[in-house]
Amino acid sequence: MQLQLSLLIIAAFTIGASAADISGRVTVIDGDTIAVEGTTERIRLYGIDAPEGQQTCETAAGERYLCGSNSAQFLADLIGRNGRVTCVEDTRDRYGRIVAECSKPDGTVINEAMVRGGWAVHSTRYSNGRYKAAEDHARSNRLGVWAGTFVTPERWRRGHRLPSEPSVGNDEGACQIKGNISRSGRIYHMPGSRAYPDVEIDLDAGERWFCTEKEAVAAGWRAVRG
Repeated sequence: MQLQLSLLIIAAFTIGASAADISGRVTVIDGDTIAVEGTTERIRLYGIDAPEGQQTCETAAGERYLCGSNSAQFLADLIGRNGRVTCVEDTRDRYGRIVAECSKPDGTVINEAMVRGGWAVHSTRYSNGRYKAAEDHARSNRLGVWAGTFVTPERWRRGHRLPSEPSVGNDEGACQIKGNISRSGRIYHMPGSRAYPDVEIDLDAGERWFCTEKEAVAAGWRAVRG
């Protein structure tokens, strides 16, 4: 679920950077991505990985819940409806999204707070350990997803699931719908479609395999045109 926020974002860049300051209303895409309405910019929070929108976790009592939705809500509450945030660009990813560390006026680093609250994990591949202490705090205090059982977002995208759920992937007989991400957006390809054989799924970039079209649409993908 996308959450509308009234939010001023100022992207602070080094001298000579080509990107301009961004301000306006913001849509929270998920627990580690925000979009600025009125522009084409999306900001991916640097160094963290939040549960996917349709990802299921379990509480300590063994009850399933949509931890991706909880993560997005935590991010919305963290920023606040009238909050002001400063985002400093680190780089741009392969899809042109700004990858940034974002802070509130009181100095709270949003990226770190998401990990410290237990609603994102630090990226061992991209954060250079910047948020490891925050994750250790969440783990030891059993906050957020650490209160129960979960599969890390990276492993979840690779098809791993909780013990009570079936795994998915591209093995024979498994889920075969390709969830591709391109500059045209999130597009799924059905087996037998024209481009299907040429589409390669990059799990590290957030691309996914789906079992049904309904699952793909619910996760935010659309059918390929033509």
